[in-house]
Amino acid sequence: MDTKDRKSSTARQDRDLLLAVGCGAIVGLMIGASYAAVPLYNWFCRTTGYGGTTQVSRVITPAKVTDRTITVRFDSNVGPGLPWKFEPEVNSIDLKIGEVVTVKYHVANLSARETWATAAYNVAPLTVGAYFQKINCFCFTEQHLKPGEQQDLTVVFYVDPSIMKDSDQNDLNTITLSYTFYPQRPPQRGVADGSDASKSGRS
Repeated sequence: MDTKDRKSSTARQDRDLLLAVGCGAIVGLMIGASYAAVPLYNWFCRTTGYGGTTQVSRVITPAKVTDRTITVRFDSNVGPGLPWKFEPEVNSIDLKIGEVVTVKYHVANLSARETWATAAYNVAPLTVGAYFQKINCFCFTEQHLKPGEQQDLTVVFYVDPSIMKDSDQNDLNTITLSYTFYPQRPPQRGVADGSDASKSGRS
């Protein structure tokens, strides 16, 4: 192989190496973006109310209660594989915009084993999520029920009076708050080493 051929081969190898490094960097960025997408999307939804995601109120009571009345309906669902009965105390209530309301949901474990679950939630219409403020909600923590156990779960909320300034909501008269419980794996627990226990028993 003459000098010209060697230079051509070296240049081709350099291009191949550069291409491989570039492709690897792109794949790495895509993997990193995929891991970041979920928390970033959740943050975006909580901040903007996009997709009917409700807001977490930083105040105990809103600035005012208006004279405008709105109906809030309550929906409850259970995901596949979760042996729970889950239903609201009432199907709907009428409240004034800005009024703080407490509503209970009943949940029961219908199985003979311990079960864990977490609730996902949203409101409809989806554009109302930015105005639906929750002060307290069972969806913020994982729920655990023993065999046959029943519980009352509470949600405290209000509809933000700032909705009155949104002309797109002038004809709004009904909001649906929906929850769905999904099964979770039991928490991992430390297991005692039987061999150590047996040794200590013989000593």
